[in-house]
Amino acid sequence: MGLRSVFIFLCFIQGCDSLIEGLYCGKQNCYDVLNISRDATKGEISKSYRRLARVYHPDKYKGKDGEKKFISISNAYEILKEEDSRQDYDYMLDNPDELYRNYYRYYRRKVVPKVDPKIVVTVTITVVSLIQYYVWWARYNEAISQIMMVPKYRLKAMEMASSQGLLSKQKKKDKRTKEEIKEEENEILRKIVEENADIRGVYCKPSVVDVLWVQLFIFPYYIYQYIVWYIRWIWRFNIKKEEYGDEEKKYLIRRHLKVSQGQFDAIPDEQKEVYFEREAWILDNFKVKLCTPF
Repeated sequence: MGLRSVFIFLCFIQGCDSLIEGLYCGKQNCYDVLNISRDATKGEISKSYRRLARVYHPDKYKGKDGEKKFISISNAYEILKEEDSRQDYDYMLDNPDELYRNYYRYYRRKVVPKVDPKIVVTVTITVVSLIQYYVWWARYNEAISQIMMVPKYRLKAMEMASSQGLLSKQKKKDKRTKEEIKEEENEILRKIVEENADIRGVYCKPSVVDVLWVQLFIFPYYIYQYIVWYIRWIWRFNIKKEEYGDEEKKYLIRRHLKVSQGQFDAIPDEQKEVYFEREAWILDNFKVKLCTPF
């Protein structure tokens, strides 16, 4: 005999009360407290509550149990005015033998805070967007730092800075410390590297347009652009049989490679030239000719 069967048996012998002390309205029936039936509408519940609250308000009702009655009325109204809590209460009335489940359903609403799903979604998207932007900037700064550590790139940046007159030529007469002079020099070189370095792929300079919030906002525009582009592609190359231009060839090669635009941009120009020489935008050429080493 299971636990449920034992509980039902005990209820049958001793009598099983659907009203549990400490849950909802305790030993009182919330519907009886508000003088309404179980099929009362929200409007009827609110109307009955306002009527009883006026009668038993502590400022008006001078009886000894006035405050207690007013608290009971307010508690019953809080339980029955919300559809979810009312369903839980009705479930307890209809299933008094499911003691543990009734306790769980009651305290689930007491413990778990009521948070608007819109707020949760908004906060989540905002946090993800901030993390995205921070991680992208960290990658970009790491890439710039790595470039500045390469001697040939650093020397090239120093030559450009000197030709533009950005570096101090009279360091002996400079009253600043060596650390301050070196720090300024690194900032100048870093700026030159940022302006001239061709960084692509995941290490490229981040843009606010790429974060999740902005992407969601402009997503309908992207859909519109894609539909227009697709219709134009069908018209030009499937119906009119026009020759592919360089951009269209790049797109087809990228699609054959199954890489994103950022990954394709990161491919060295020499490698892209090989793809063009072998006419890799044609699928048969891509499958056959690219199987041989470059």
